[in-house]
Amino acid sequence: MAEELAPKVSVVNLGCRVNRVESDRMSSDLSRMGFDLVDEAEADLVVINTCAVTGEAEAKTRKAVRHALGLPRAPRVIATGCAVNLHPDAIRALSERVAVEPLKTEVAARAAAMLGWSAPVVPDGIDFEAVTGGRCRLGIKVQDGCNNRCTYCIVWKARGPERSVPVEDVLAQVRAASEAGIPELVLTGVNLGAYRGEDAHGDAVDIAGLVDAILERTDIAHVRLSSVEPMDVSEALLQRMADHPRRVAPFIHIPIQSGCTETLARMGRPYSADELEELVARMRAICPQVALSGDLIVGFPGETDEEFEATRALVARLGFARLHVFRYSARPGTLAAEAPDQVAPEVMATRSATIRADVAESARRDAEARIGTVERAVIEYPGRGTLGSFHRVIVDDAADLPVGSLVDVAIMYGDEDGVLHGRLAN
Repeated sequence: MAEELAPKVSVVNLGCRVNRVESDRMSSDLSRMGFDLVDEAEADLVVINTCAVTGEAEAKTRKAVRHALGLPRAPRVIATGCAVNLHPDAIRALSERVAVEPLKTEVAARAAAMLGWSAPVVPDGIDFEAVTGGRCRLGIKVQDGCNNRCTYCIVWKARGPERSVPVEDVLAQVRAASEAGIPELVLTGVNLGAYRGEDAHGDAVDIAGLVDAILERTDIAHVRLSSVEPMDVSEALLQRMADHPRRVAPFIHIPIQSGCTETLARMGRPYSADELEELVARMRAICPQVALSGDLIVGFPGETDEEFEATRALVARLGFARLHVFRYSARPGTLAAEAPDQVAPEVMATRSATIRADVAESARRDAEARIGTVERAVIEYPGRGTLGSFHRVIVDDAADLPVGSLVDVAIMYGDEDGVLHGRLAN
């Protein structure tokens, strides 16, 4: 009797860093259950991890589902993620071939049931070979949910309240990644700085304590933090970066969202522009080599020219190495979507371009400030890599090193494209 062929499954990811990590985990679960992971066009079933952060994101979700339904193999579709949590009936109504699954941990079992697949019994764990695909940087989700109530945001409704992965469970994932040869691990969460995971004794551990546990109890080569809210950036966390420059990336991403106190108040953000400036000053006093990244929304309802200029001035003073600039997008179901004084799209476009140009200059200055220093880098292509500060670097004498090598680089100069050049420090 011929052996039964494994069903072909594809996982499509939409949205944020946390979605990416969750999609990786679903791919791992499907692989460990014996499914054949393939491109979308070859799949018998397509899993779509949806996003709902903006109205546009939800529209992309519906488009992705319709695209999958129209593929030549007429696959079944499982939709999961934030859009499903908010509007399951609307997505289910797109076709009788669409199933919605709010629990991402149940996606693999749901896929097996839909395709009539008798999955082999496998031990718990993560199949890193199935999810890395040659990537040198891998995220691990340690926290989910958000207790904040920003007036522009729907994520707290889609994700629910804050909750954290227990410390021992995080360490098990880190060790598995280390054993699989992953050079750099990114700790990820919807609100990472709110991490409060229980240790083996039942005591609560914050994000700085989790970093301590990872450094002390695992062999992972390099740890990076994803986004941390400004109010959650503690001196203890910054001290870990300063004390362990070869294992903790000197990089922090803070979603400031605005640099104007009045705008921040309308957003429901719990800090002022002055407090942001004081925070960044403390960051650089504790960890001078830190690179600052962030998120910013321009064109929030009621943002005047004067408020925008206040934001622009603060952004210039803070000296970002990277800044993701978003034009405000009204999200149905949020307070801001109903607010008066919505900003015209053309005004938002101009403000976005202005801030982006400003940050390009500050990014160049941050890169140049690293000339003459030594910094760790992950080699991601022959002779090319990414520094702990997240700047790109060309390392001419590393051309023969295997991809995934973690090396110390003496930074020599920067070129006209903003790319740093260096040589192996050892």
